[in-house]
Amino acid sequence: MLNICYGKMKEAIFNTSVYFKNVYEDSWITDPFAKEMILDIDKSTVLDSSVIDSPVLGKIAPIGLSGGVKTLILIYNEPHNIFNASTCGDNCAKWILKIAKKKDITVNLRHLMDFGDGEFDINIINTNCIVHSMEELVPIAGLYV
Repeated sequence: MLNICYGKMKEAIFNTSVYFKNVYEDSWITDPFAKEMILDIDKSTVLDSSVIDSPVLGKIAPIGLSGGVKTLILIYNEPHNIFNASTCGDNCAKWILKIAKKKDITVNLRHLMDFGDGEFDINIINTNCIVHSMEELVPIAGLYV
């Protein structure tokens, strides 16, 4: 399940790019799920654990990925940590929901992320209630961001 805490959260890892640079493992990059996220979000192809082919930047190291993809990879590989998902754009929302179907995760958001028109199950930690649509989520999130 996806758990979201809106607003400032002391225990959340705020600077996900710096954290990623210092902890990521090669196996995270070559994981099929990560490759799919990298291709979808950054339009880039993983060639091996240390080289990614970006249509904009050319050949890059994993630390050259977008902040959104790095945060998604962290959320997926370290579900016990809480990450600042506001480094992600709305194009990452579907991936956060996909990760939450595989494992329980908690993210910190400091903005209103658009999770789309579909139904979902998100527990809002601030109010300890579960919402199932953007229509239910927006009024609650608006109280905190």
